[in-house]
Amino acid sequence: MSERQYKTVHFTLNGKPVEKNVDVRASLTDMLRNDYRMTSVKKGCEVGECGACTVIIDGEAFDSCIYLAVWAEGKSITTLEGLLGPNGELSDIQQAFIDETAIQCGFCSPGFILSAWEILNTGKEYTDDELRKLLSGHLCRCTGYENIFRAVKKTMLRRLGKEEEAEKVGEQGIVDTDERRIFASLDPTVQA
Repeated sequence: MSERQYKTVHFTLNGKPVEKNVDVRASLTDMLRNDYRMTSVKKGCEVGECGACTVIIDGEAFDSCIYLAVWAEGKSITTLEGLLGPNGELSDIQQAFIDETAIQCGFCSPGFILSAWEILNTGKEYTDDELRKLLSGHLCRCTGYENIFRAVKKTMLRRLGKEEEAEKVGEQGIVDTDERRIFASLDPTVQA
């Protein structure tokens, strides 16, 4: 019978340098949840399909369930907790999820918000189809994708200084409101 192997990992978590001795087989999800109590990192499918475990690693969104904890060596990792301001204030994308009622049970919300954070930090204006594709690696079972899409699109437009356009999102066909049709091609579990 083989013995467990451990390795010390040094990384930055939500802006703070940390180190942890971890089992070399442990996922980043397990380390973040169990050792650092980052409960925004959800355990969903555990095979990189649902997006519930999404974290930001060096500015890029990753499914932490298929990322080994030892790979975090020297990396900068941000969880949803790391998006809060110094006095606990919500980031613009977190507030947009609330404003657009893009949260119901909340299980998928941290992953969606972190992917949106990566998308928004490009400073690019995406088309509706591009945004839908970029958000397609996440599954939501209760809010419907339209409110999530609207939160991301409005935040994108506001960051680009297009407040008037942002206010019109969801009106008069600017956003297609048939959410089942929109995401059915991206998520095989959604019926058109």
